[in-house]
Amino acid sequence: MFYLIIGILFSSMLSILLRTSEKYVKGDTATLAMNYVCCTVIAFFDAGTANIFTNHPSLDIALFLGIIGGFAYLSSFLLLQYNIKENGVVLPATFMKLGLLVPTTASVIIFRERPGVIQIIGFCIAICAIILINSDKNGGSQKNLKIGLLIALLILAGLGDVMSKFHEEWGSFDLTSSFLFFIFFTACLLCLVVTARKKQKIGPWEIFFGLIIGIPNYYSSKFILIALESLPAVVVFPTFSVGCIVVVTLAGLVLFKEKLSKRQATALGMIMVALAMLNM
Repeated sequence: MFYLIIGILFSSMLSILLRTSEKYVKGDTATLAMNYVCCTVIAFFDAGTANIFTNHPSLDIALFLGIIGGFAYLSSFLLLQYNIKENGVVLPATFMKLGLLVPTTASVIIFRERPGVIQIIGFCIAICAIILINSDKNGGSQKNLKIGLLIALLILAGLGDVMSKFHEEWGSFDLTSSFLFFIFFTACLLCLVVTARKKQKIGPWEIFFGLIIGIPNYYSSKFILIALESLPAVVVFPTFSVGCIVVVTLAGLVLFKEKLSKRQATALGMIMVALAMLNM
């Protein structure tokens, strides 16, 4: 549980830094690219050349899953941007958070993880809370809703987490950093191509925020992988998702002087109940 909490804190720090960078950066994809550069460099030194270029029998698994994970990481971000243009802000944000359904369902069906009744109830409460906290009648137009894009976003948002679960089950814990290197290196290469095609300039602010965002991004992913070694995925992914919502919301109240609506306050109360039930 310790590593899961640390992963939540790092992921929340990532969201806070992204929120802070909004008024400074002009190229969101350029910032993302620099973030992946930072993650790749950290993963390279964390893994060491001996592990990345090793003859370890599980290296091919780490490479294969890492490439898919890297593609999922970047494509979910790009699809989120496109969805916001097509479906407004609220529904894409909700569906991206509901991506936790993908690794949770995979863990139940493929790896036969069996949550208890209390955990199932907690999971359902968490899903309802995510929908509630992101619901807003003014969040965007519901005309010509493109549900296919939203479902694709949900699947891609959860695909990276599925690769983490696959690596925990089929790969080697010794190659955790190598697996992360392959993820971020793949995402980095693809993101640099997208940045070039969009003709976004990588300026000083993009470099600065990209690099400092990359640190919590990498360690959030690493600690979640470590947490999966000792906790079932049906606990890790829902707890991680709703835990980040709590921390980021509280940070918004303190750091950015944001105010909670009654709906959001109710959702946070539901999340606290869900967290308790998921970890019973």
